[in-house]
Amino acid sequence: MRALLSVSDKTGIVDFAAALQSLGIALVSTGGTAALLAAHGLAVTQVAQLTGFPEMLDGRVKTLHPGVHAALLARRDMPAHMQALTSQGIGLIDLLVVNLYPFEATVARSGCTLEEAVEKIDIGGPAMVRSAAKNWRDVAVLTDASQYGPVLEELRRDGVVGESTRFALAVAAFNRISQYDGAISDYLSAIGPDGKHAKFPAQANGRFVKLQDLRYGENPHQQAAYYRDLVPAPGSLASAVQLQGKELSFNNIADADAAWECVKSFSAPACVIVKHANPCGVAESESALQAYSRALQTDPTSAFGGIIAFNCPVDGAAAQAIGRQFVEVLMAPAFSYEALAVFKDKANVRLLRLALPAGGASAWEQGRNDMDVKRVGSGLLMQSADNYQVTAADLKCVTIQQPTASQRADLLFAWKVAKYVKSNAIVFGADGRTLGVGAGQMSRLDSARIATIKAQHAGLSLADSVVASDAFFPFRDGLDAVVDAGACCVIQPGGSMRDEEVIAAADARGVAMVFTGIRHFRH
Repeated sequence: MRALLSVSDKTGIVDFAAALQSLGIALVSTGGTAALLAAHGLAVTQVAQLTGFPEMLDGRVKTLHPGVHAALLARRDMPAHMQALTSQGIGLIDLLVVNLYPFEATVARSGCTLEEAVEKIDIGGPAMVRSAAKNWRDVAVLTDASQYGPVLEELRRDGVVGESTRFALAVAAFNRISQYDGAISDYLSAIGPDGKHAKFPAQANGRFVKLQDLRYGENPHQQAAYYRDLVPAPGSLASAVQLQGKELSFNNIADADAAWECVKSFSAPACVIVKHANPCGVAESESALQAYSRALQTDPTSAFGGIIAFNCPVDGAAAQAIGRQFVEVLMAPAFSYEALAVFKDKANVRLLRLALPAGGASAWEQGRNDMDVKRVGSGLLMQSADNYQVTAADLKCVTIQQPTASQRADLLFAWKVAKYVKSNAIVFGADGRTLGVGAGQMSRLDSARIATIKAQHAGLSLADSVVASDAFFPFRDGLDAVVDAGACCVIQPGGSMRDEEVIAAADARGVAMVFTGIRHFRH
């Protein structure tokens, strides 16, 4: 047997090559890889000796030769192929180890130039990988260091790499080539005539890895699967660890994402309860138990069968309280031993543990998407993700009445919640908790009425509450509705043609109103 090794990332390659050689497998290699192996005392044949042709053009051409590709592509079960190799003095290559030039890492680096990017476009590597993967019945192709161990184990046990393993390696190889070419296409097609990079490339190439098939989609007659980014962001839902419970459903995953994105926007211990993609109760407090209890009070009816997310560890006391209701998914950065014991006998409850990263320099480092994508008929809508975080410095009071410091804190709290409520969104809040949530109505006035009704049904007073509206009030009727319900402060983006009319109405009603200048539609 003979193996050809040519790797850019040399992690583990020396040990792997040494193990191959100990099994009697001859080693062939290129440039830097060959030098590394020889420096560690391994017997290795340079590719140039194999092809009879020297590397040239600064290494751009070294393996693009029949002596390599015929050795990879020849079918052992076809006498004509074997005879052709013999007539040309070409030996077989049974195992190929290649990882590609680091194009993705290069273009991700700040200040990367087009020239630097182009030099990291691998040519010979993908060509060899394709040849070996096409001939998977006879050749094993490895494209990642994580494959070294399992292949070695199989070689030691059976003396060969089995057919099923060779096929799986070939699939992984073609996937890697697809990912690589997609990254190159994304990068190059985003370069405009002026040489600058556009936010959106001329061709978008999705590259996702399937995590699991789902029992069904949004409805039982729909099929579904769950995919993640090639490298999921730390703290994102795709990086969650399921500790117990049934498999997640399509709706579980969608709702869990909404809950997790909302709860991690708070710094104090917080609980978010989501039902059908909308927060139905949110609260901050001093402990997980208090946050949960206060969030539940907003809408205990809707919370039945909901998704619950915490941005703090869940302890035994909180678990005991949550265990008294029907919950589909419970998410947190950690669960105490006592909390896990509470749910041990509740086998259907899905417990998810997610890392809660420290505030990073980018949304990605905080586990948030950079881009949002929505499928439409024969197309995609792509946009930069809504990662804007409104702070106290963004607030502009536009009324005579000024909010107090505590009211400003409640306005920011309600605003954070409204961002994650389906439009049109109206959120009543006070003292770091929601009191009533109106979501997804065609009329903002109706959302205000629904939020009021929800609070009434929950037995919660809206007197002296604050209200957040995800978009401006187009008329004063919406403002009047929330003030009539008891609101004393309002936060909204502003930007309506009738802003002056709404501001005048707020002054006439003696309430404070602040503008954020940021709209948070959510469809």
